[in-house]
Amino acid sequence: MPPQVHLDPATLDCQSVVADREEIRRFNRQRYEMEHLDAIIYFDEKAHLVAGYKDVREDEFWVRGHMPGFPLLPGVIMCETAAQLCSYYCGKTNILQSDFIGFGGMENVRFRSPVYPGDRLVVIGKAMKIHRRQTVFNVQGFVGSTMVFHADVIGVPMKQSERNQTPSP
Repeated sequence: MPPQVHLDPATLDCQSVVADREEIRRFNRQRYEMEHLDAIIYFDEKAHLVAGYKDVREDEFWVRGHMPGFPLLPGVIMCETAAQLCSYYCGKTNILQSDFIGFGGMENVRFRSPVYPGDRLVVIGKAMKIHRRQTVFNVQGFVGSTMVFHADVIGVPMKQSERNQTPSP
């Protein structure tokens, strides 16, 4: 049985973009084939809710090799899309006062239905825990009104100045 939804995806207006790719780039560092979030369509800081979408395209790098002849969006990309949504929320609100949010892990991940090229994956995230060392968002992904996955995304604050330096050989 899927969990109770945080926000009914039918109430979201995908034409009402709160943040486009350029605005998302202000807070998320992923670029090129690693950008998986196309738009933010809902943002409620008071309720700790955010929603965005990924348009799954036929020309994405994984389509050719992930089930040739029957391409399915890999679960790891659904998870990365969800993490980017949570990262946007954390960056926009500056709740962890860091340079950016790193992907710290995931728990309770369940995939419920396939996602195909041509689908629009709507992802809704709700902050469940906000601490200076960690955030936990419960995320839910939908195609239409069908919940296709859900998980808890763990985010950790990162600072560019703390990058591990590997000695030169």
